[in-house]
Formats: sequence, structure tokens, C-alpha cells
Amino acid sequence: MRVFYASHSSATEAAGSRIWDQNLFLPLKDLGHDVVRFDYDLDAHIRDILLKRHGRGRLEGALLSQIRSTHAEKRIDLFFSYFDASMVTSAAIRQIRTLGILSANWYCNASYQFDNVAPIAAAYDYCLVPEEFRLEDYRRVGAKPIYCQEAANPTFYKPVPGEFKYDVSFVGQKYGDRPALVRRLLDAGISVHVFGPGWSGQNTPRGSLFQRLLSHTPRSALRAFARRLRKKAGSPPVNLPPDALHGPLSDEQMVKTFSRSRINLGFSACGSTAFAPQRIKQVRLRDFEIPMSGGFYLTEQLEELGEFFELGKEVACYRDGEDLVEKVKYFLANEEEREAISVAGRQRALRDHTWQKRLQSAFEAMGLH
Repeated sequence: MRVFYASHSSATEAAGSRIWDQNLFLPLKDLGHDVVRFDYDLDAHIRDILLKRHGRGRLEGALLSQIRSTHAEKRIDLFFSYFDASMVTSAAIRQIRTLGILSANWYCNASYQFDNVAPIAAAYDYCLVPEEFRLEDYRRVGAKPIYCQEAANPTFYKPVPGEFKYDVSFVGQKYGDRPALVRRLLDAGISVHVFGPGWSGQNTPRGSLFQRLLSHTPRSALRAFARRLRKKAGSPPVNLPPDALHGPLSDEQMVKTFSRSRINLGFSACGSTAFAPQRIKQVRLRDFEIPMSGGFYLTEQLEELGEFFELGKEVACYRDGEDLVEKVKYFLANEEEREAISVAGRQRALRDHTWQKRLQSAFEAMGLH
């Protein structure tokens, strides 16, 4: 099958990160498909949108031009994208479909940002949706969703031999109730290290999208953006020790950290909903990346996660802050049980939760082979 692929390479600010390449592009190639990448700087598109320099027209023009020329050379069977409505219009997607090319869009933030993808969802033949509770919302706007949960690529996510370096670590963005939960562990005398955007003003990777945005954005605009971000996040200030805070990791450093940590933390609540009466929680990439890497994983209790792992035997879960402290202390003191869960979690991830299997199942649901 010939696939025209359009997606960001990275979901993080780490210099050189290629997370979506590891999790989508390379598995598509592993399945034996001829994958043609959209030749366009999507990071620059985001910067231009934020700075109000250019809208979607430039991106759409390049997309349609490349697809038409590629299709003229040799038939494209599938247009596969990771887009939201800031990138393309429904009209552009429909033009692709008029060429006789099947279209599918992957989007993994609809749990709390469905409005970002809703305007274009119905234009696609199919939408790959990892949030089970959003399937009806896609149908409501006229889209055809296929439930396709997140996963991990076993050719990249592997155990890294070596001694433990951290008792407890978390790799991911700072927002919501995450700082407060980290503070709770620290107050209980537990050593915790956190890595990712927002945790530390230091170690911002040179050349990252974040740094490029800073270099091109007026200070007044940055201050206004920071005020809006704080208001949206709804996160009260939490004092954390500087030696526990670290900047974003490279993809390789991230996987290494999974192996070097006795306990890898997970948080299920999305953004400011952590403080809302009705918390929105979702299954995440980390829920598969960490077990696939052989790391011990302790994350917030989430019913949907139980559809993919045997909770308590393949991954561990906590109910709230108090339970988090108790579980961390318990598993730090019980190495054999911790190791058994890590081994079982990796075996389950390898057996059932690879991107290769996820994508193949989605293609079969579309009638593609």
C-alpha cells in the first residue's frame, strides 16, 4: 500500500525529538508500506499561526501540490495525517478525496480538545480515535471514527541495561495537579525527579520549537500568553526543589530514564480538568511506552486502562495522592513484586500493544490490506 504521511515528528520540546516518527511513521514502514512523507515544516506552521504571520493557505497549497504530483507518479492508496483544524480546512481534505485517495486522520487530544479537530473530522473517510468516550462525539459531527488506542513501537522502546539512578521519576509536561502530587511525594521523604517542559527554566534544548518561538516573539506577547496559560491550566503555584527539576529529554534519554527508574509515574488527568468537578482522564502514550521499555509503571487509576493491562499485575495504579504515597513506599520496599510487574507489563505490551498491530487493525477496519 502506498501512503502519503503528514504529521509532526515530535510531540515535545526536546531538540531532535522524533516521537511521532518512532510511533507512527516507522511502524507504517515496518508493515511494508511505501510511505511518502509530506515535505513541510509543521513546526514553522505552528509558529506562524501563533505569530499571526500565515494561516492555513500556505500549508494547504503545499499539501495539495505534493499529493497531486506524488499521485500522478504512482497511485496513493491512503492519505494519513495527524492534523487539527489549525492546519487544514475540510475543503482541502475533500479535494484529496476527489483524487480517489482514502483519507484517515489520527488525533490524540480530543479527550479535552475535541473542538480543535471537530471542524475537519467529517471531511475524512475515517478518524482514528484513542479516546473511547469520544467516539459518539465524532459520530455526532458526521465523522466515521475507528477506535484505535495508543501503543508503542517495540523496535525503539526497549530496556536499557544498567543500574537504577532514580527511585521515582516522571517524564512529561508540567501542568494540572502534577506539581502538587510530586510535592506530596517529596514531603513524604521520597526522592523524585521530573523531566520535561515547564518543570525547569534550565536545560531548555537549543533549537527546540519552544526556544525558536521565544526568539521570534515580543516580550509583551509572551507575558500575555503566560497569563492565559496560567489561567487555563488552573494550577496553583507549588514550590519544588530545583535539584528535582529537569528540562526535556531526548527520545533516547527518555527510554533510558524508564529503565534507570525504580518507579515511573503516570498522571491520567488532562490539563486544567485536574481541578474540575468532573476530571477528564485518558489513556496516554506513556501507558504503553514505559511497560514496552521494561520499566515499572505506577499511574492513576483509569477504568479504560484495564482494557489493555491487568491492573496490579502488569501495571500498578493509585487512586489519589494519599494512595500514591503509600503505593510508592510499598513498591520501593518490594523489589521482587515490582520486577514481576515490570516483566509482565513488557510481555503484554509486546504481545498486544504495538503500533504495528494497532495500525494493521485500523487498516483492516477500513478495508485496506
